[in-house]
Amino acid sequence: MAKWGEQQHTEEKIKQVAQWIIHSKRTVVFGGAGLSTESGIPDFRSPGGVWDKYNPEDFYYQNFIASEASREKYWQMATDMYEPMKKAQPNPAHLAIAELEKIGKLDCVITQNIDGLHQKAGNSEEKIIELHGTAMHVTCLHCKKRYDRDAIQERIRRGTKVPYCDDCGGPLKPATISFGQAMPERETEEAYQRSSACDLFIVIGSSLVVQPAASMPLIAKRNGAKLVIINRDPTPYDNLADILIHGQAGSIMAEILNAVKKQLS
Repeated sequence: MAKWGEQQHTEEKIKQVAQWIIHSKRTVVFGGAGLSTESGIPDFRSPGGVWDKYNPEDFYYQNFIASEASREKYWQMATDMYEPMKKAQPNPAHLAIAELEKIGKLDCVITQNIDGLHQKAGNSEEKIIELHGTAMHVTCLHCKKRYDRDAIQERIRRGTKVPYCDDCGGPLKPATISFGQAMPERETEEAYQRSSACDLFIVIGSSLVVQPAASMPLIAKRNGAKLVIINRDPTPYDNLADILIHGQAGSIMAEILNAVKKQLS
């Protein structure tokens, strides 16, 4: 099959992606940090991001487990990160993905993001696979009790440096996957299965460098799916894409959705 390179007009590519979505039995969307940055959430790795202010090596899971001082530093960083996430609103890309679910054209969205914006946009929980966890709630590392994030942030605002579980006294941590922490088994397994079984895999706003998440497009491609990559910057897998669109996720996804609706009407 001929590949669509950069020379083809974006408009033609958008029409083709829309056509593939319409004829697809299982479309998987894979979202990365580029989706969040368009909602005003800084990318950790970009200039001005979290890792400009903090050293990532300080936040390994093993450090969190090992010392009260590390837990205190972690919660300072986590609080800084949470404020812009809490205020952020879904952008046109999130809304387009949610609309694909509403019209029955989405198998699932596999996300590397922890901001809960797919839920805010209207995707149902069962369609969202959060590979790196979520910042929207907190869990006890010992008894696994779940807490509302805002309730824990209120404790911190009142002067608690490190929150602990009311039931068992275990350390509380946002339900995100930290450096050195095992990937969530159920979500990772489901993401592999959905990637293997899909016939269309659309990457949106991911640099495709963080493993094992970045292997999902390869799995889809090897199992016969068409691969679409929509990202502002080049990725290591651009040469594997059947269609490659460099640009802003929000405007491109809004156009793709419009083209899908036009062709369906």
